[in-house]
Amino acid sequence: MKNMYVYIMTNNINGTLYIGVTNNLIRRVYEHKNKIIKGFTSRYNIDKLVYYEIYDNEIIAIEREKELKKWERNWKKDLIESKNPKWIDLYDYLIK
Repeated sequence: MKNMYVYIMTNNINGTLYIGVTNNLIRRVYEHKNKIIKGFTSRYNIDKLVYYEIYDNEIIAIEREKELKKWERNWKKDLIESKNPKWIDLYDYLIK
């Protein structure tokens, strides 16, 4: 079974947040960074991966994405900072 990823990206520390779900995190973040798919992330220059979770069940991952999207902004910031307090772009760690 393939892993699923729920992820949060931003354009700056405490900037605009984007929450998504994918089965290939490296490819999907690459697409965001290089503005391959036009939309919200390319419009707002969202290109930094600051948080992600791994699931082995697609349905649970999609439910988690929907849940996070409903959260208040401060809750999302607290979640990011619980694992990544400096809002470091995690993409570089994934491709090593």
